[in-house]
Amino acid sequence: MTDDRLSFKEMCAKFDVTPRTLRYYEYIELLSPDREGRSRFYTGREQARMTLIMRGRRFGFSLEDIRQWLQIYEHDGTEAQMRTWLDLADRQMEELRDQRRHLEETMQELQRLRDEVATSLE
Repeated sequence: MTDDRLSFKEMCAKFDVTPRTLRYYEYIELLSPDREGRSRFYTGREQARMTLIMRGRRFGFSLEDIRQWLQIYEHDGTEAQMRTWLDLADRQMEELRDQRRHLEETMQELQRLRDEVATSLE
């Protein structure tokens, strides 16, 4: 066993995920740990993939988008993966802008209603 591999428990702790989440990521083939009997070990490659998965989730990407993006590297290499990343990032930025716009509208409406109620109580 090499020093850079993490056990299942260590991987959960390092990335602050539940065992269920980690098993699910394996099930949908985002991760492929080494198996020794019933034990799983995560190489540097799998840890790097998990870093990308967690980053993608933080940015709001779906697991399917992340899975397809990671597969591009396996099949078409780094440049194709980076070009796809740019497209995904542009699309997600627009989605986040829309969400922000809707959130701002909702906050303004809530503030108006709050102010109306406060005024009626004076």
